[in-house]
Amino acid sequence: MNPEEIKIKVADAIFKVLNHRNFEMHDGLTAPDVEGWDSLHHMLILNEIENAFGFKFKLKDLNKMKDMGSLVTIIQERTTG
Repeated sequence: MNPEEIKIKVADAIFKVLNHRNFEMHDGLTAPDVEGWDSLHHMLILNEIENAFGFKFKLKDLNKMKDMGSLVTIIQERTTG
């Protein structure tokens, strides 16, 4: 799966939790850039992403997540082997 396809699925997961698309997907995007993305919603968004891609994040994955670019890289690594 290419990065753009991943970003679309991640954006859908964010929308499902936050109920809006008032954000622009880019590699530098972080939670504070998105209205309503607080710590509780962060956990819900991660859960939606796990459901969308069919895997659970490991602790080492969570520690690597700094922004959307790193999230996409982690998803690519997890879904390709």
